[in-house]
Amino acid sequence: MTTTPTFELFHAIADPASAKVRAWVVDHDFTEHVRFRNVSYAEVQADLTARGGAQPPALWDGATLLAGADAIIARLAAHADVGRR
Repeated sequence: MTTTPTFELFHAIADPASAKVRAWVVDHDFTEHVRFRNVSYAEVQADLTARGGAQPPALWDGATLLAGADAIIARLAAHADVGRR
């Protein structure tokens, strides 16, 4: 059974802040909850812009867009903590 990711991570491959978030996702085995969306693709950049974002990294939870690596990691960590209870 496959699950639908809870979050969309708008990222850029060469961006150090994006790399920090991607590493956190992988290191914490959270890939099933996060869909990676590379903004080098026009349709992905358009989705980021439509959600009110301008640059990566940004995290969409279905209602709110959060920007900045540290804020994103804090949000993902809080979600992970709730899921383990």
